[in-house]
Amino acid sequence: MEKIWLKNYPSGVPHEIHPEQYSSLTDLLEKAFREHGDNPYSVCMNRWMSYRELDQLSTALGAWLQSQGLPAGSRVAIMLPNLPQFSVTMAGILRAGYTCVNVNPLYTARELEHQLRDSGATAIVILENFAATLQEVVEKTQIQHMVVASIGDLLGPWYGRWMTFAVRHLAKMVPEFELPLDKGRTVTPFKKAIAQGRQLSLKPSPQNLDSIAFLQYTGGTTGLSKGAVLTHRNIVAAILQAEAWFNPALAKIGDLRKVNSIAALPLYHIFALTLALLAIRQGSHLTLIPNPRDFGKFIEVLKQRPFHIFAGVNTLFNALMQHPMFKTLDFSSLCLTQAGGMAASEGTARSWQAATGSAMIEGWGMSETCAIGTNNPVTQTHFSGTIGLPLPSIDIAIKDDEGNSLPQGASGEICIKGPNIMPGYYNQPEENAKTFTADGFMRTGDIGIMDEQGFTRIVDRKKDMIIVSGFNVFPNELENVISTCPGVVECAAVGVTDSMQGEAIKVFVVRNDPLLTEEAVARFCHDNLTGYKRPKYIEFRDELPKTNVGKILRRELRSGK
Repeated sequence: MEKIWLKNYPSGVPHEIHPEQYSSLTDLLEKAFREHGDNPYSVCMNRWMSYRELDQLSTALGAWLQSQGLPAGSRVAIMLPNLPQFSVTMAGILRAGYTCVNVNPLYTARELEHQLRDSGATAIVILENFAATLQEVVEKTQIQHMVVASIGDLLGPWYGRWMTFAVRHLAKMVPEFELPLDKGRTVTPFKKAIAQGRQLSLKPSPQNLDSIAFLQYTGGTTGLSKGAVLTHRNIVAAILQAEAWFNPALAKIGDLRKVNSIAALPLYHIFALTLALLAIRQGSHLTLIPNPRDFGKFIEVLKQRPFHIFAGVNTLFNALMQHPMFKTLDFSSLCLTQAGGMAASEGTARSWQAATGSAMIEGWGMSETCAIGTNNPVTQTHFSGTIGLPLPSIDIAIKDDEGNSLPQGASGEICIKGPNIMPGYYNQPEENAKTFTADGFMRTGDIGIMDEQGFTRIVDRKKDMIIVSGFNVFPNELENVISTCPGVVECAAVGVTDSMQGEAIKVFVVRNDPLLTEEAVARFCHDNLTGYKRPKYIEFRDELPKTNVGKILRRELRSGK
């Protein structure tokens, strides 16, 4: 099929990228460390870490991991928030020749057990705040080596010690724990592992672009999470694709090493992880936000220095704009507002642009695509409501259930192919057989329409579709419209059983105007939606259930939670 979208690429964006310029992701990291040594890599709580420090610390941790006798390709879990320890650990694991297994630090014991067992991880680096959860399940897993970090480990000798004391004893954020030492298990403080590793040599490891770099677990919003196998090629390709696509927005800065990206989304999430790796490739730096839900402190951090890239999900942008201090921020340096992780609503995008002067650029992707699969041009001056164009070296096809490509303008499943696409799920042969078409495209589960310019619009996910009297209704469309109703902060639409229609539409609304009534929302829907798309039920909530990266959990709303 002709790549009709290429004619709408911004000037200077290549049609193809070439991951083969690196022998592995580790090769990319090590070249960046050598090139950018004295540049700052990250700042967290006003404590800076340079590329040279990241190089030295990750070398030490990698050498220590190797000294524990882990064979090449072993899976090592990372259960850390956005602290300097995350990047040190990630780079150390990769440089030692192992596979990173990113774990949500807020997992319950049940979720953690599933992921550790499924991945076969034999070591874990974990913040002590979450060690009590690990204690509950570690004996049911293959974990042998536990490295326990404290919040202040890399925040300097005095401030770091103070932060660790404050978190443990004043805020009481570290539940008591006692990790088992039977059956050969080891527990090592993070700083001790680094200190011991400094006395060792990091042995070169046999990696290539087809080696597994990450097991990136899906969000699990539709069932048990699955490990997407992401190879070194996949990750390198995603970094080069993001760089090629974002460069037109950053051209006015000139020296990309000066770029400051806000890392508010958790680094264990593929979206933020890819942006962090892009920063390493460019030699730019990250402002780490360990707790973006503390919006007052978050905004104080944003006030400290100019920032150029702000990536977030719709709910994060919404919540920030609701904070009274938001209007005190200076957005004059902001070059790119990148929305992803969930559908961005027109109401949120319009409000953001009015407040900041920066158009919200919506992208689309999954863990399975290494974050971004399509993106709107970063030169765009308004919110389009589409997910944009396929990035360089990516093919998109709209297919029916049998895997046949559909004509332009037809609604079908978005299927994707490219060097950033996972080869499959870890140890899931039956799932993999269902996931890929005969011609090598990956089924995404998203329903979309591609127009004659190559822009794709998501209608919704297959399983979220609501059928009202035989008509298909897609929640994203309803949410996009209702989000523009004055007084609505965010909303979610689900189908509920209805004896007359099969299903009826119920909308859950979070409002910032206490005078907004159900009748007013219903009137707005009447004026903006055709009859079968109008909600039968409207319920106000103080907040909507979400994953830890801000995706609204429709299944919980459907089940009455």
